[in-house]
Amino acid sequence: MVKSTLNYTCTNCHTTHKKWAGRCESCGEWNSIKEEAPLASGPKGKTLGANKGRKIILGDLTTVDAPLKRSTLGINEFDRVLGGGLVPASAILVSGDPGIGKSTLLLQAAADFARTGKKVIYISGEEASSQIRMRAQRLNLTDASVKLASETNLRDILTTLEEEKPDLAIIDSIQTMWADHVDSSPGSVSQVRATAHELTTFAKRKGVAIMLVGHVTKEGQIAGPRVVEHMVDTVLHFEGERGHQFRILRAVKNRFGPSDEIGVFEMTGRGLEQVSNPSELFLSERDARTTGSVVFAGIEGTRPLLVEIQALVAPSPLATPRRTVVGWDSSRLSMVLAVLEARCGISFAGKDVYLNIAGGLRISDPAADLAVAAALISARQDIPIASDTVIFGEIS
Repeated sequence: MVKSTLNYTCTNCHTTHKKWAGRCESCGEWNSIKEEAPLASGPKGKTLGANKGRKIILGDLTTVDAPLKRSTLGINEFDRVLGGGLVPASAILVSGDPGIGKSTLLLQAAADFARTGKKVIYISGEEASSQIRMRAQRLNLTDASVKLASETNLRDILTTLEEEKPDLAIIDSIQTMWADHVDSSPGSVSQVRATAHELTTFAKRKGVAIMLVGHVTKEGQIAGPRVVEHMVDTVLHFEGERGHQFRILRAVKNRFGPSDEIGVFEMTGRGLEQVSNPSELFLSERDARTTGSVVFAGIEGTRPLLVEIQALVAPSPLATPRRTVVGWDSSRLSMVLAVLEARCGISFAGKDVYLNIAGGLRISDPAADLAVAAALISARQDIPIASDTVIFGEIS
């Protein structure tokens, strides 16, 4: 009897290892090696010969294709992030922390899309259909003709989608799906990869737009193999702080639009509501008389955005002062502090430094350097900055 051997694959770089290790030797990532069932091999002596397949049709760069026909979901902020609407036969992966509102967002999108006359199927592997109906009642979505199902068997799901022929199918979530031709448990590397491959292939072949919900790890990465992100057309990340009502839908990858676009939502008792003017919302509670508060003008996607940057500098009782950052890169904070001390003569030795981007927003624009420096100096010197001042610029 042939003994079955297991492989161990790094979810970050896809390198295969013969045994488990805490750290991948190829990419250096910790806790990224997962058990994976080996792929079944064909009969010995069988190879792919020249006469085994069919000749594919080749095109050239001058071939004129029909323009993409987008369908609007009915949620302007969602359509903005997608690049102008939903593209048929596209595969979209939506990730986010547990409880951040992914299911709420997609249920609202499904209902609004169904109200335009489109056929929508929502399949959950985590909740019963009755639980989804309860959420729909709370959000006043029961008038939308969205078809619901609670199922995890991939074969049954594909059969249902092929017979029903929906315009949009939502799978919540990909980590709960089970492909019976893969010998491993749901959520494993092999299962997630096989499920994503089958659903993406189905979307391309049948012209059905499919949205997949993906869980994230404690480090903020999408759980499962990174190859899933390469399979799909669009990767969206739904983010926000638990203590804030703001939610950001960010395009990490988009084959049909800009990959740095964001949509802003506000979590209310009626569900997620769009924010057409995020700058007004982010600055609504700002006290201009407070030291360490600065307004930064940046670009998120294709829209200008005004954001409040808050800094606090306090004496430290510790031998190594704290440097705490929320919503910005801690390495850039260290660089800005070094520049202020070396070039401006402003010392932060013996001081705890806290930096926060108001509203739960995360920014990566290098032009925020100067605004951060101004906020730090304002907090250090206890001098407020004029309320009509907007600061931006890169420090290098």
